Amino acid sequence: MCTTAAPARPIATKVLVIGHRGASALRPEHTLASYAVAIRDGVDFVEPDLVSTKDGVLVVRHENEIGGTTDVASHPEFASRRTTKSVDGVSITGWFTEDFTLAELKTLRARERLADIRKANTAFDGQFTVPTFDEMIEFVAAESSALGRPIGIIPEIKHSTYFRGVGLPMEDKVLATLAAHAYTRTAPVEIQSFEVDNLKYLRGKLGKDHPNIRLLQLMDAGSEHPSDQPGTTYGAMMTPAGLRDIAGYADAIGPSTRSIIPLGRDGRLAPATPLVHDAHAVGLEVHPYTFRPENHFLAANFRNGAGDAARNEAGSVEEIRTYIATGIDAFFTDDPALGRRALDASAD
Repeated sequence: MCTTAAPARPIATKVLVIGHRGASALRPEHTLASYAVAIRDGVDFVEPDLVSTKDGVLVVRHENEIGGTTDVASHPEFASRRTTKSVDGVSITGWFTEDFTLAELKTLRARERLADIRKANTAFDGQFTVPTFDEMIEFVAAESSALGRPIGIIPEIKHSTYFRGVGLPMEDKVLATLAAHAYTRTAPVEIQSFEVDNLKYLRGKLGKDHPNIRLLQLMDAGSEHPSDQPGTTYGAMMTPAGLRDIAGYADAIGPSTRSIIPLGRDGRLAPATPLVHDAHAVGLEVHPYTFRPENHFLAANFRNGAGDAARNEAGSVEEIRTYIATGIDAFFTDDPALGRRALDASAD
């Protein structure tokens, strides 16, 4: 076990388990089947990443480039749509949701993105459609009613500045969609973004009239700065001064797990950083991403000898427990059942 800071307490009422793209370790991500497994396994929130179609419909995909998560490459009628674009300063070649109408996207089928690691999930390739945000909300509402418990929704607005630049702004559509469903007018909702200005815009729009909707500032230690804030860095945003600024418009931060407990040169967990303490000091909850159950993603402390792509449930549970001890308030996991197991074990 690594050396960490003294055990801390979360500031949230209870620590929440967030199904990252559903239960994406067990079903292709961002499908209704993935959300169904996450809900079955006791998740508190499920996460849809939101991008836009050509005709302005919000759909649930991790990225607007869909070559890796759908079978679009096998559709000859869409071969000419393959192109290269600059998205947030990164050159990407593939097929993009903003070049397809919803009707066209509905002819595609989802496929496993991490096929080399999650080979079992490839058995589901071709079975599921790309859901709209409306469809996802309706599904979660029905599951919540059947189970008799609230299931939160934590949508991420992807590439906000980019989509605004191509005439497909998403923020007001997200709010309108949430307002259009009885479920999301009262159920727990937390809107996330790696950008800053859109969260500040949403804070201004929401005010205090929507107590069920919170805002989460995502942070990426692997990127230099938010795409809409070239004058700052995520590192600066994680300092006490940066966190005080975030507390002016957001309710929580979403750093990578390794920003809380980094890896040492040997791949094992190093001592914890002060990030959780500093965020709590200004009233921000901490919701890190993402715990994954395969050896490939685990710190060296927790891997076993079953192979890089092997599921390592015991190791994943122990890694999550180590992070829970830092006082985090929620966490994203690709396998909510293991997240729930870790949380229950930590409470014993």
